[in-house]
Amino acid sequence: MASYTPKNILITGAAGFIASHVANRLVRSYPDYKIVVLDKLDYCSSLKNLLPSKSSPNFKFVKGDIGSADLVNYLLITESIDTIMHFAAQTHVDNSFGNSFEFTKNNIYGTHVLLEACKVTGQIRRFIHVSTDEVYGETEEDAVVGNHEASQLLPTNPYSATKAGAEMLVMAYGRSYGLPVITTRGNNVYGPNQFPEKLIPKFILLAMQGKNLPIHGDGSNVRSYLYCEDVAEAFEVVLHKGEVGHVYNIGTKKERRVVDVAKDICRLFSMDPETCIKFVENRPFNDQRYFLDDQKLKDLGWSERTTWEEGLKKTMDWYINNPDWWGDVTGALLPHPRMLMMPGGLERHFEGSEEGKPASFGSSNTRIVVPSSKNTSSQQKHPFMFLIYGRTGWIGGLLGKLCEKQGIPYEYGKGRLEDRSSLLADLQNVKPTHVFNAAGVTGRPNVDWCESHKTETIRTNVAGTLTMADVCREHGILMINYATGCIFEYNATHPEGSGIGFKEEDKPNFIGSFYSKTKAMVEELLRDYDNVCTLRVRMPISSDLSNPRNFITKISRYNKVVNIPNSMTILDELLPISIEMAKRNLKGIWNFTNPGVVSHNEILEMYRDYIDPNFKWSNFTLEEQAKVIVAPRSNNEMDASKLKTEFPELLSIKESLIKYVFEPNKKT
Repeated sequence: MASYTPKNILITGAAGFIASHVANRLVRSYPDYKIVVLDKLDYCSSLKNLLPSKSSPNFKFVKGDIGSADLVNYLLITESIDTIMHFAAQTHVDNSFGNSFEFTKNNIYGTHVLLEACKVTGQIRRFIHVSTDEVYGETEEDAVVGNHEASQLLPTNPYSATKAGAEMLVMAYGRSYGLPVITTRGNNVYGPNQFPEKLIPKFILLAMQGKNLPIHGDGSNVRSYLYCEDVAEAFEVVLHKGEVGHVYNIGTKKERRVVDVAKDICRLFSMDPETCIKFVENRPFNDQRYFLDDQKLKDLGWSERTTWEEGLKKTMDWYINNPDWWGDVTGALLPHPRMLMMPGGLERHFEGSEEGKPASFGSSNTRIVVPSSKNTSSQQKHPFMFLIYGRTGWIGGLLGKLCEKQGIPYEYGKGRLEDRSSLLADLQNVKPTHVFNAAGVTGRPNVDWCESHKTETIRTNVAGTLTMADVCREHGILMINYATGCIFEYNATHPEGSGIGFKEEDKPNFIGSFYSKTKAMVEELLRDYDNVCTLRVRMPISSDLSNPRNFITKISRYNKVVNIPNSMTILDELLPISIEMAKRNLKGIWNFTNPGVVSHNEILEMYRDYIDPNFKWSNFTLEEQAKVIVAPRSNNEMDASKLKTEFPELLSIKESLIKYVFEPNKKT
């Protein structure tokens, strides 16, 4: 499983509840990471939340507002920040009904300032944006499947609307500027250190005082609760294993009605729920239920550890032992609190911190020097400069990492393939020696999408690719074009199991899917461009078995699979070869697969032998498969002898699978 290792992390809002648990965990567990926390110390923040980290040499606290562009730019540059975990936000729904503009200012404008600073400094390798399950809106009461990460956003209150708005900005900066963004959407969190405006600490403190527990409406609203340490672990997993451009739900399937939460707390304090629970006027709008599908995060290796009973008991014990942690919180314990006008957060308990130092940052006599994202002097000395399209795609993302590893200067293209003027602007700005086109429409989540989105597919796969090739030809630049081998199917002259593969000069014979039609069409037209190197990729596989686009990952999650031998591409071995092909200025069409074929069952047998000894699967026929897919799939063997002749060290498909995929992931 591919992993990311940060060096200098900025955590916003880290004196608040969830972020303080994350910050303390990272400071404690990763002494090689520098953790810089930024917090304006609002009413629901306290430096006491960060006491476990205070004396650690890899920890630094800065008091300041994310809305200050000068401060944010200063911190990113002077602290060499490469990773941002953005928690800072106004989060209490009741407050959003009373002062919604404050939520817009903090949650949307503050996020925008951070994103712009990331764009300007050009040094951020991960931007983790912390959102909420409330952006999905209300879940149907009888729904058995939770909201997945691609579900529509339908916020119902000012708070969730601002969080959804912030998410749109994050997504836009990822698409427009190539920022490496990841978004999380979480269920309710509870545990020690939480400001008592939230349900569970409020009920615990009221119960400690022998007072009634106020419930909005009839208490039938359902919520899912996660213990804070489990959530901190989830962010640790997302930080190291999350895939750029993706959204991850952090949730639990264990739901509870609000009235049942109140009853559980009554029982812990030996109180009679019948007399101690008081029903009060409901919020202007109170979502009945939020329900998440958290499988995607579980696939990264995270799981909920703390039971409800254990977590609630730990939380109760903490508040009993720390009754004055938040000082006078009388206002927060009201049925409908409005806390925004309370004075600033608790900073007096953390003497020796650096909360006063940033006051002069961004003053009129301070000059912010912004470094470029790449070292221009080294670019001038280097013989190559690569311009890569497909930043948010799988292959495009891997190409950037390979360039970094090999020390090759590169930039990601900002223009759209079908927009000639924007491509010309990219060439003018970057002045590349080679262009790599890894952009294209393959479908969301698969090629069936293309059947109902034909014009979009044509626009990118045909018009866009041809425009790029033409612009490059005008400027004498070689274009490496990542194409597909899914344009052939077994036939009488190339029968399954014969070892006779399709060659580079063979004409495509598979038109079962619209995706394949567009790729075959553009490949034929590109034959007339003498500046293009077309690489026919097939069923790509990498060592990152958590990647949903990985062929192995896909078939290991299917209930049933067909069992047909196919040519495939091991990206760990072949993508470096594609860079070498650019350096050699190779042109024409190349079958870009490992020699030989491998069947679905053979791959899954390796998966069982190396990864999961208990893994089981079953097969179905092509006829049975056809009933559950929209477009037929291509099955073929491709002759890789041309590539093998150029690169004699190229391994066969089964050898490459073992060396690059299964051995590195082998479970001992």
